[in-house]
Amino acid sequence: MGDRPPDIRQEHERFALRTTALVPAPVEAVYETFTTRLTDWWVTEYTWSGPDVLAELGMEPRAGGMLYEIGPYGFRNDWGRVLIWDPPRRLVFTWQIGPDRAPVPDPARASEVEVIFTPATAGTLVEVSHRHFDRHGEAAEGYLQALTAGWHELLSRFAATAVAEPA
Repeated sequence: MGDRPPDIRQEHERFALRTTALVPAPVEAVYETFTTRLTDWWVTEYTWSGPDVLAELGMEPRAGGMLYEIGPYGFRNDWGRVLIWDPPRRLVFTWQIGPDRAPVPDPARASEVEVIFTPATAGTLVEVSHRHFDRHGEAAEGYLQALTAGWHELLSRFAATAVAEPA
């Protein structure tokens, strides 16, 4: 891959977005990077804590586990829940972050992210489907537009991290 940016493709419907990237690494390593190294590739400006005080991003590796961040003074903010944990093929979690970046405790008002990892000749095809934006209320369409750019940036950073040596 070298310095060539990953090939990222996007398509969307009214309340759903699908983003794909081909990552030149084995599926097991790609799944592990996605689930255990969030702090290494997530855009810190997208967090509740922000880049200056974010300490950690994590995912509890099981169905029912939480996606969380640890920020100032060790404060933990849960921002999603793992619905399906099926390594190294599939991951589904709730997106309990509102359009204003505030936590949304009610999962009925959260969108959902499904990530499918498929072995490919040149590595792993990663497909991120972020759906049910309508659950975010009146700001749903604007939030979908913002996260179209957001997922492009996230998967670009993720792909670069997945092919680099672990920190």
